[in-house]
Amino acid sequence: METQEQDVLAALRAATAARHAELDANTPLAAPHVDLAAYGAHLRLLERWLAPVPAWLAGFDDGPHLPDYLGAIRADLAHGALAAAAARLERATAGPADQAGQAEQPFSWPAQAGAAYRWGVCYVVEGSQLGGAVLYKRLAPALAPHPLAYLRGNGSPGPRWQQFLAALRTHVVEPAQIEDACAGARDAFDRLIALNRAEARG
Repeated sequence: METQEQDVLAALRAATAARHAELDANTPLAAPHVDLAAYGAHLRLLERWLAPVPAWLAGFDDGPHLPDYLGAIRADLAHGALAAAAARLERATAGPADQAGQAEQPFSWPAQAGAAYRWGVCYVVEGSQLGGAVLYKRLAPALAPHPLAYLRGNGSPGPRWQQFLAALRTHVVEPAQIEDACAGARDAFDRLIALNRAEARG
């Protein structure tokens, strides 16, 4: 069993390593000097990424579910100066071309996805919370007084991450399940990468 437990994590890490590296180098918070506008862009990127996920997961009786990360993102977007900056940006950039571009990018997660696939998607979402904690330590002094509540979370994400990994190891064991989980994780990264590239193109 120990070998199987190691295999699922090793497989997920190997399946997503290149994608993880691309995101680390190219998200709005990757620049050496980050301001509130960049944090707002980061939050909007994550909001678009996560928006379809809770309802998709709720359509299944088995498999993983997630906390309300989307609510935390939206609360940060609504906070003070960041909300004002977002409103100014929308007024400056909104137009028929933007609306058409958004309409051309429909996306939905597979309605018949197996539980292992969904565990893989949630592996990426939950893992992003660890990255958020690291970003909070780096950005909190520079972006004060914004609370960066989404990045801060509710204390250390470590205990929840360990609980998630324990559940993952219990439910994703067989080679076919591990393969499905890797497919879900790759798709989760690919969706976020596609959204990030679209935002970078403007």
